[in-house]
Amino acid sequence: MKKKPAKNRSVNAPSNHLRIIGGQWRGRKLTFPSIEGLRPTGDRIRETVFNWLQFELPEARCLDLFAGSGALALESLSRRAEFCLMLEKDGQACAQLNSHLVALECRQAQVLNTDSLDWLAQCKPENELQFDVIFCDPPFALGLWQRCFELLESKNLIAEGGWIYVEAPKNESLDFPSQWQIHRKKSTGQVDFYLLNRAS
Repeated sequence: MKKKPAKNRSVNAPSNHLRIIGGQWRGRKLTFPSIEGLRPTGDRIRETVFNWLQFELPEARCLDLFAGSGALALESLSRRAEFCLMLEKDGQACAQLNSHLVALECRQAQVLNTDSLDWLAQCKPENELQFDVIFCDPPFALGLWQRCFELLESKNLIAEGGWIYVEAPKNESLDFPSQWQIHRKKSTGQVDFYLLNRAS
């Protein structure tokens, strides 16, 4: 039996491509590195999600946990979000995200090279740091959803009436905080995706 080739995480690893599907950068093609666990939200899902969010994004403050390729954050910024904070643990992915911001001449975003759960845990509930739209799409294999939900709620990071987008494997059992109401849910292939609203 042939052994599978080892995954290459070097800077010379092949790049992949994604396309911004709406807004001021519509049609722009960007690259992202081949990194284990990095799984950009596909075009069809993004089109649906951003149709759901079309009236919420202008002037919104966004938080992209596990930013990865930046597909969700950059789509939000393209659609006139006021600001987006991107959290990403992998240094190579962070470098690529910063490169995209330079290429797009975008000054309404910040990339932090950090573990998303560590960053959430260190937030102080009284610091008044809140976001209107939060994207929670962690690597599927790590099972981080529940801890993210707990921290987002306990740290008071969601603005009044704010929105939370969640992506998970199909039929994954998720226990949302009682204040979060499912506004939309859809499945495609092996993925379930949700848009939730935090009750005022």
